[in-house]
Amino acid sequence: MGHEETEAALAKQGRTVALVIAGSMVFWIVAQALGPMLGMPGRFALLIDFAVLAALVWSMVVIYQIWRKRQNMKG
Repeated sequence: MGHEETEAALAKQGRTVALVIAGSMVFWIVAQALGPMLGMPGRFALLIDFAVLAALVWSMVVIYQIWRKRQNMKG
């Protein structure tokens, strides 16, 4: 794979990470606002918190992988 193709793949991966971060934050905010209004038990709120944390941990891992790939491309 050429340098430009690798850069394009890394950029696509970066956009995916950005969407996951933004989407998980929007989901978390909406869930926190709607939960009490719908009478959702606390255990479901905790489950949502853990799901969002998992998405953010995944995002950090992928960001690290992107960073390492770019460092290796520099030489």
